[in-house]
Amino acid sequence: MFRLLDIELHKLKYSRSAKILTITYFILITFIALIASIEFDLGQIHFRLADQGIFNFPFIWHFNSYIAALLKLFLAIVIVSMMSNEYSNRTLKQNLIDGLSKKEFVLSKFLTVVLFSIISTFFLFLVSLILGYSFSDYTEISIVFSDMEYLLGYFIKLLGFFSFCMFIGILIKRSAFALGFLFIWWVLENIVSGILTWRIFRDSDIAESIVQFFPLASMSNLVIEPFSRLNFIQTAATQIGSELDKDYGVHWYQLLIVLVWTFLFVFFSYKLLKRRDL
Repeated sequence: MFRLLDIELHKLKYSRSAKILTITYFILITFIALIASIEFDLGQIHFRLADQGIFNFPFIWHFNSYIAALLKLFLAIVIVSMMSNEYSNRTLKQNLIDGLSKKEFVLSKFLTVVLFSIISTFFLFLVSLILGYSFSDYTEISIVFSDMEYLLGYFIKLLGFFSFCMFIGILIKRSAFALGFLFIWWVLENIVSGILTWRIFRDSDIAESIVQFFPLASMSNLVIEPFSRLNFIQTAATQIGSELDKDYGVHWYQLLIVLVWTFLFVFFSYKLLKRRDL
């Protein structure tokens, strides 16, 4: 297992674009701290985001997981490029000639996906911990380490998304077209979701119960937007007579759906590679 991972890391070591994108991704996560300095001036209303409790424990785990997940495209490009380079540089064929089986090849890619997800989650944990202790009004241990399920949701979300990117990279071979396919898939999911909601069922609850099984939608559901949890948003909603009763939790069945998709992406990657004449 470590031998397979070492092979992939050796390839990435000599990829300049992969190193730039990966470093950029982690730098952008650290830039979450800059949000604390953003100050809004809306007439007589003046407020700074950091003063609204976005870095308070345990809310910070939800907020940072959501923001960091928006940046996952940087590592997605690395995953897709990692696959396309195997074809363009003919390293895939060379690996197979050197004795690596197709099963081991797919496993090596998946192990890289797992490693990226673990490192990203651990890095986010450290950044959130530092920001939390710097800005949070609550630093009791019981509060600090509550709501940690958002980090688990973030990890599974990355695992599923990167596995999807791996499958697309094997399916399409070229990184630009693979990323284009990813965007088209996202658009199609939203179109189907709209049709189910407004044309077929005309009931958002029924439509959502179906859409939650879509690949990208299931990943998105793991860490939903945290902004409506903020006190000033809740207060504003109450003043206009609206109630925000969203379910912000990370549920076991949502994790299970994404894990099933992750397994299917890896399985179909292997089946596709096994049938393909290289």
